Amino acid sequence: MSGLRIVIGSDEAGVDYKETLRKDLEADARVAEVIDIGVHRAAEDFARRYPYVGLTAGQMISEGKADRALLFCGTGIGVAIAANKVPGIRATAAHDSFSVERSILSNNCQVLTMGQRVVGLELARRLAREWIGYTFDPASASAAKVQVLSDYEGC
Repeated sequence: MSGLRIVIGSDEAGVDYKETLRKDLEADARVAEVIDIGVHRAAEDFARRYPYVGLTAGQMISEGKADRALLFCGTGIGVAIAANKVPGIRATAAHDSFSVERSILSNNCQVLTMGQRVVGLELARRLAREWIGYTFDPASASAAKVQVLSDYEGC
């Protein structure tokens, strides 16, 4: 898939990774647009908490303003939980290549989250590069399973 529109965001516990990965995404030819929803170290939004980041990113995807989101907090768990509150959004925290791969190929997750306090920066950068390269196959054996979730939510 080319030309992805990717939301990137974090709370204060993930801002350093967000800044580094934002630059990586902006330099990646597979990415058409990077939408930075904060936080920003020197701005008044710096105290913004993870629920707002996850909910905002999920809503942007739900409304068709973005294709995917890459979110950071201390563990990746909080922003994943928040994004998953938006109907139709599938978000997961992942810290290894296989989980990142399966998040797309088996689960069609639109949101990948990671924790700045639990995953090394170079690993996070590699996982994000890998994640961009995966595309869900709607004809795969996993499609029926993902459809069960969509049907349950009424999406």
